[in-house]
Amino acid sequence: MKPRVLFVGRTRYRLPLSDWLRRKWDAVGRELDFRVLAAAEGDARAADARFRLVPRLRPHALDGVLFYASLPLRIRGEIERFRPDAIVAENPHVAAAALAARALARSPRPRVIAEVHGDWRTATRLYGSPRRRLLSPLADGVATFALRRVDAVRALSGFTARIAERTRGRAVDASFPTYSDLALFAEREPLPLPDRPTALFVGVLEPYKNVDGLAAAWRRVVLEVPHSRLVVVGRGSRRAAVEELVAEHPQRTEWVPELAPADVARRMDESWVLVLPSRHEGLGRVVIESFARGRGVVASGEGGILDLVRDEVEGLLVDPEDSASLAAALARVLSDRDLADRLGAAARARYARWHSTPEQFARRLRELVDATLAR
Repeated sequence: MKPRVLFVGRTRYRLPLSDWLRRKWDAVGRELDFRVLAAAEGDARAADARFRLVPRLRPHALDGVLFYASLPLRIRGEIERFRPDAIVAENPHVAAAALAARALARSPRPRVIAEVHGDWRTATRLYGSPRRRLLSPLADGVATFALRRVDAVRALSGFTARIAERTRGRAVDASFPTYSDLALFAEREPLPLPDRPTALFVGVLEPYKNVDGLAAAWRRVVLEVPHSRLVVVGRGSRRAAVEELVAEHPQRTEWVPELAPADVARRMDESWVLVLPSRHEGLGRVVIESFARGRGVVASGEGGILDLVRDEVEGLLVDPEDSASLAAALARVLSDRDLADRLGAAARARYARWHSTPEQFARRLRELVDATLAR
């Protein structure tokens, strides 16, 4: 008999699921009897046999706070209707809500598994409005409480495993990445580098991605490497820093708010190197995508990036707080085609280490759930 598992998180979904998400959850369904309680992409509630999606709550500026505040009661309802054996919470704050819901529920108490995808402390310090920092003491305390009291912890990478271990005082129960569809990035052989030296940034424009540091570095690069170009893909609270950079150097900087995965792969083909100067990074899926397209990286030597990139092999690693070093590394790659080729070849070779299938991901989840229930 398959264990019954409730997955809970604030990831936004749209029904019907895209093809790759459908393949992922179909594989999970072959291992587990599951339901998903998550957020909807739009303002309308959505549901099917497996998904319960919560619309954006009003006022939209308080959507996150209201979502988490209402989560214990929502989870309690799913516990009493679905009667899961286990709850998989996508971060420590969701895990705290699951623990509260379990205490409130009248039905048997499910085990709670917390996932650690990144450093949860950055959510209130390096994301969105600076006013979120006021929530830091409360958010940190809630996360610490949850990680010390859940029945199991799954980390995404070696970096997230280490910070979870420091918080809970013992090793995590499992460490493996979430399945992501990389077919669009890996199905074709990498293309040769284009003529124009180009750096590509893909990610949310938030303080933890060090957008301002990238902008400061690029102002140095444009003076050192003729004809170089920076392409920035993403949205976020620091978009003004990118808009200002585009206004100063319109021929050398391009901003694209959003791209479909196929277009991101095309932009990687049109670049020499990926740049990711994050202050914190749980793993860095975009780095793996870049590896699949045979492109090296200039990145910060922080967090999960160190699990992916070896300095001077697949990329150049720098201090995220040192914009001069970031600029020097970018200028070095963009002025040396042979170096960019060498980094890209090593990146492509390393990609195989991170490739996975929906079935592999689902089996590892099943193993974690079985082990947690056995304890």
